[in-house]
Amino acid sequence: METRTISTDDGEGHLELHSFRPAAGPAPATTVATAAALPGSQRGAAQGPGIVVVHGTLVTDALYRPFARQISRLLGRPVHCYNRRGRAGSSPQPPGYSAATEVSDLAAVLRATGSSDVVAHSYGGFVALQAARTVPIRRMVTYDAAVSLSGNLTRRWRPELERSVAAGELDDAWAHLVQGLETAGPVSKLPLGALRMLSILSARTSMGAEMRELLPTAVVEMRAVLDADAELADFAAVTTPTLMLSGG
Repeated sequence: METRTISTDDGEGHLELHSFRPAAGPAPATTVATAAALPGSQRGAAQGPGIVVVHGTLVTDALYRPFARQISRLLGRPVHCYNRRGRAGSSPQPPGYSAATEVSDLAAVLRATGSSDVVAHSYGGFVALQAARTVPIRRMVTYDAAVSLSGNLTRRWRPELERSVAAGELDDAWAHLVQGLETAGPVSKLPLGALRMLSILSARTSMGAEMRELLPTAVVEMRAVLDADAELADFAAVTTPTLMLSGG
């Protein structure tokens, strides 16, 4: 794994980037053909163009690194993960943070890595779909993209989440997030008291503790999703071949 830092286009921040490259050796024939068609600046050692993975909310890119390493090995292509703003080695979320901030950051990562394809999860899927409206992306896969269409997520937003985070009541905030946005399947149907208890228990795990720490970023990110509420027709001009997946 290679680790480096790239500057954001607004000149006010930086992003922590982790890259995985296939082992040296013959690449699959399709990869060689793809690489041969690329400009020299984008051509690796017969590896083809890179793939950028965009992570979801309440997590860092560390959760996706095993996936990125495996995809790099299977496809014989470089795969790059980066920490979005507000976590790990990247800059804090700036004042005036919005979907445009994330789109600009993804464009910077694509350019810095010479990548053309995107794989994105949850909030990352929202970022990727917004980016596809203005940023050249060759191919894209999203999984559970958190897009608000015709107000569908607006109706599930809980103002109590924002108030709880502001008051430092993180167990309450986590309960409102899970119940309001239904982010945990059947568990989301539990009463708030039970969800608060689950929050207390999960905080004893490394992932649970990390999610609690990142709750303030989730509030800002959900606001960005709601502010970007769209109609299906708004994406009609997107020509990027896109596979949209959803699951549990």
